[in-house]
Amino acid sequence: MSIRMNWRLASRLSVITLAIVVVIVVALIQHQRTNVPAQSGGATTSTTSTLQLQGTDLGGTPAPGFQLTDQYGKTVSLAQFHGKPLVVTFLYTHCPDVCPLTAEHLHTALLQMGSDASKVGILAVSTDPKGDTTQAALQFSTEHNMQNSWHFLTGTQQELSPIWSKYSINAQSFKQSINHTTALYLIDKQGRERVYMGDDFQPAQMAANLKQLLQEK
Repeated sequence: MSIRMNWRLASRLSVITLAIVVVIVVALIQHQRTNVPAQSGGATTSTTSTLQLQGTDLGGTPAPGFQLTDQYGKTVSLAQFHGKPLVVTFLYTHCPDVCPLTAEHLHTALLQMGSDASKVGILAVSTDPKGDTTQAALQFSTEHNMQNSWHFLTGTQQELSPIWSKYSINAQSFKQSINHTTALYLIDKQGRERVYMGDDFQPAQMAANLKQLLQEK
């Protein structure tokens, strides 16, 4: 009889002990969740989640710097746009389809931004060193109403190839056209890569992303 009573007592004690342990564990988990420190401004995952940027999260890594010549023959560097949201894309002036559409969509996005359009930068980097002269860059920019809204950057093969590589762009000449990776990189005020968008982006998406990046400190 005493053995059975001791077993029952031990069983009850073990149940009570287990219940106490469960309560303590739940309390600790809730405490940790409510006391998680806010992530720093460098944490792109937190920032993009809060701002709901549309596109592929690039993790907030520093954007590779470069310097080229624009459609007016002026030297332009990525670094000079520090403090502004920036779009970096890759085009060529004789492109029959995707590049003109990209230019048109960017133009529409700027129109949708209104006065905020002057607070962002756009760099279109050439993927055709031979065909994209300064004159051709200006003509293409004018045809798409972007002559004063972006910098169409040209250069030699030696100047452009390292930039393509840093931004994972593949550009190859094929007969009369250039096969190249289509990409738009959105870079924040601190010079960090935040979002990648493909050539299927919509102007409203681009405008919304840029406006949200403008809100950041």
